[in-house]
Amino acid sequence: MGPGDVNLSAEQNFFKATDAAALQHPLTITRTTIYTCTNFSIVIFFLPPTAVIPLHNHPGMTVFSKLLLGSLRIKSYDWAEPPVFAAGSTPDDHLRLAEVVVDSGFSAPSDTLVLYPAAGGNMHRFTAATPCAILDVLGPPYSEDRDCTYYQDFPYSHCCPSDIAELHHHGGCRDDGEESRRRRLGWLKETAMPEDLEMYEMPYRGPPIL
Repeated sequence: MGPGDVNLSAEQNFFKATDAAALQHPLTITRTTIYTCTNFSIVIFFLPPTAVIPLHNHPGMTVFSKLLLGSLRIKSYDWAEPPVFAAGSTPDDHLRLAEVVVDSGFSAPSDTLVLYPAAGGNMHRFTAATPCAILDVLGPPYSEDRDCTYYQDFPYSHCCPSDIAELHHHGGCRDDGEESRRRRLGWLKETAMPEDLEMYEMPYRGPPIL
């Protein structure tokens, strides 16, 4: 699927916006729902330059993501297994070890990314480099009983794991050097939805997909 299939074009004003105009605050993320049912939903997110969809998860979901227009950076994580928590962390402020799956820039057209409930980078953050449009197919969709959790991430060096030996024993990180391990690992802490996150729904005006 490409941008033309949903009536999008790089010539539309949103995608031609200058950096100066786009940087006026608040940075508003817009989404439009193409289709939704109990099994899945199809949604497009529109991000102005520098806008961020914060680090969040997709509980029990499989998600297909495709960048239709623009450029962005994606950073995603999966939990390290077995679960490892930072030494001395409390139930209200616990840090759990996660492994970086993707930390790269992407420009349209690009391949579809697929994430699964426990693999593929289920927790991810999008940071727009230019105005961009991202198509997501989510199954099952978010609902009142299936909401996302937001996270703050910290570098591996931020603190010590409570049992790094156990992590090595189960293959959670390969013994190929301290620096390489630090690049692949990070600590995640649950957090509230960021107060400055502005996201609005608009009607879908493209051709019917289903």
